[in-house]
Amino acid sequence: MATARTGLGVTRIGGREFCWGERTYVMGIINVTPDSFSGDGLGSDVEAALAQARRFVADGVDMIDVGGESTRPGHTPVAEDDELRRVIPVVERLARDVPVSISIDTYKSGVARRAVQAGASLINDVWGLKRDAGIARVAAEAHVPLVLMHNQEGTAYTDLVPEVVVSLRHSLEQAQAAGVPWEHLIVDPGIGFGKTVEHNLEVMRRLGELSSLGRPILLGTSRKSMIGLVLGLPVDQRVEGTAATVALGIAQGVDIVRVHDVREIVRVCRMSDAIVRGWSRHVGTTPT
Repeated sequence: MATARTGLGVTRIGGREFCWGERTYVMGIINVTPDSFSGDGLGSDVEAALAQARRFVADGVDMIDVGGESTRPGHTPVAEDDELRRVIPVVERLARDVPVSISIDTYKSGVARRAVQAGASLINDVWGLKRDAGIARVAAEAHVPLVLMHNQEGTAYTDLVPEVVVSLRHSLEQAQAAGVPWEHLIVDPGIGFGKTVEHNLEVMRRLGELSSLGRPILLGTSRKSMIGLVLGLPVDQRVEGTAATVALGIAQGVDIVRVHDVREIVRVCRMSDAIVRGWSRHVGTTPT
């Protein structure tokens, strides 16, 4: 049986300590876009975003990731000013009214800087500093943690997983050179980004190899096309497939899962953690 990774230390995100290895943390997705691949885009409706965030909190979420630009295949890039108009009012409201850490999902340093000023306490860069290296300086200056995701143009690889690891290691080194502390860095293998469905499945089988990077691992598989293609299901019927990827990810040492269906996946995490990390850590947890 797989065991939890230890020795990753503690990262403070928004005044809360995340003790890596003790349990799996759940990041809920709030898309303030009109064209989200998952069909859950809220546009610029701040009240709808707040209502969704409160549902997530009631369901046991640990942090909320706010994004203002769709990353679905074939999406239209969003100008920085438009992205700011979408995300800043939402980040401000959630940071004020929701008792969990707020993350900003962006690859633009200008958006990251404004979002941190508005109350975000984590930056989630889906390009791992490849599009805008200035994000690392924003994270360093603001003293907030940074998620670095593997991504690339095209799907050509010679040796898939080692290349993903090498790319993430370069992103980690780049972030450290910009002043981001080691304990503030998190890695994401980028399921669905710059990879075919076969690549995604291989990365899922070999997630444990990312442990060589020595940082917490975030896994984002929620409702993705890999699941739809394997199961032959539309995006709104992929919760069971997502649950399978989450459970298998936890068995290989994943520390954070980024999901749309918070209530269901919190339960999957609790059960998986009880098996992988030990039930004694969960005695006294209120059943969902």
